[in-house]
Amino acid sequence: MSNPETGTIGVVGLGNMGLGMARTLLRDGFSVIGFDVSMECQAKAAASGVTIVAGLSELFEACPTIILSLPTANHVRKVLGGDEGLGGHDIDPRLVIDTTTSEPDVTRELDAVLRMQGHILIDAPVSGGPAGANSGNLTMMVGGGDADVARAMPVLNSLGGKITHVGPVGAGHAVKIVNNMLVASHLLTMSEAVRLGTAAGVTTENLIAALNAGSGRSAISEVNYPKWVMNGAFDSGFTMGLMRKDVRLAMALAKDKKVAMPVSELAGQIWAASEELLSDNADFNRITECDPTHKGAKS
Repeated sequence: MSNPETGTIGVVGLGNMGLGMARTLLRDGFSVIGFDVSMECQAKAAASGVTIVAGLSELFEACPTIILSLPTANHVRKVLGGDEGLGGHDIDPRLVIDTTTSEPDVTRELDAVLRMQGHILIDAPVSGGPAGANSGNLTMMVGGGDADVARAMPVLNSLGGKITHVGPVGAGHAVKIVNNMLVASHLLTMSEAVRLGTAAGVTTENLIAALNAGSGRSAISEVNYPKWVMNGAFDSGFTMGLMRKDVRLAMALAKDKKVAMPVSELAGQIWAASEELLSDNADFNRITECDPTHKGAKS
């Protein structure tokens, strides 16, 4: 059934996150059309009840509301800009919700072009992984005008458990880059804390329990270590390649804005160097197995 406030929703990008969001929207009664260049992703989405179309043009025509869940800003630019993108179609105004971890300046650039054609773009990058996407409990960092965000709220409320409007267009993507830079850094500092604690005779389990009762706790100690690291599961659904990409975005943003980040810069160097040991497809929590003092060795 098509929601009268949003119309049929088009989801572009049906990977782990996009498919999870599409499933959540279907469960909440929205009509969902999807597109992905991967036949495997198309098949999985179709099996979940998503109507698959052959190309973006068909999706743009059918869907007043469009969600993007794509790997990079370049993919977003390709979908929204140019003759083949949304901007090249003579259609009624569309609401675009970009959940990609993208670049704020690119988002603002695309917004300026699309707005001249009547389209609305808000950036709403997400945290919470595939589990959050499938359960509708994502954390969403939203950038956009007040009226535009209010228009998107039926969709955002379906997808998100925690929704924070952080400012105008582009602000959501800026916050997400900052968030993931912190996550990347916390994983490294937590792995160091575990090495130090165990060297001093404290078990990892007891160390984590004590830290989580004290001021040193973080999402890494409260969630990542118990759920994916200590039990050896390493199946969060978020990869080393994606986190390395996000760290590069943070480093590039700091350089562009002329912000000194010596501690985060060192973390960025460690993440970049990890490519020699951990493939892009490995779970991002496996960075905790790397000993940065011994190149190519695991701790």
